[in-house]
Amino acid sequence: MQKSFIYIAIVSFLLTSCGKDQDPFLIQKHNIGNLTDSTQVKDLKLVFEKDSVANYIGKDEFTRNIDNIEIYDLDGVALLSISPQKRADSTSVINNVRILDSRYKTEKGISTMSTFKDIQDAYEISKIDNLINSIVVSVKEIDASFTIDKKELPSNLRFDRSISIEPSQIPDNAKVKYFFIHWN
Repeated sequence: MQKSFIYIAIVSFLLTSCGKDQDPFLIQKHNIGNLTDSTQVKDLKLVFEKDSVANYIGKDEFTRNIDNIEIYDLDGVALLSISPQKRADSTSVINNVRILDSRYKTEKGISTMSTFKDIQDAYEISKIDNLINSIVVSVKEIDASFTIDKKELPSNLRFDRSISIEPSQIPDNAKVKYFFIHWN
């Protein structure tokens, strides 16, 4: 009886440890590949052990107290720009991540190469902010925001910040300029 219990325990352990590896380019609500919303700055080199982690520490007057951490692959291609919640604190968790490489995609296939129509077909738009030179399309489902340059919009929407922009006014082929994931 004891031998069969040990055998079952060993087989169970082997089956559960042979799980599928995390896709390093999959964007989900609480993680981007192996990077999670609870990853601390000090652990970034472990998470991106095959990539290059570059810290940028600038002067307060230009960086607004934020130290962005850039992630590059071994070929020097920029992958992500990470902003921690607290400046110069290795135990700080990540506040937001700017997706730079088009290989990063959500479960529904949205990437930096997507258009407004792609986003609208995949997710419910929760908010559209009208800024000076761009609009920001927010998707609460994945805590993401997509910046679209106003040059992509019809001319009657480009110059008046007081206009409330509706999804139907944004051209389907409007390209994403920036793609952010927010973890607060």
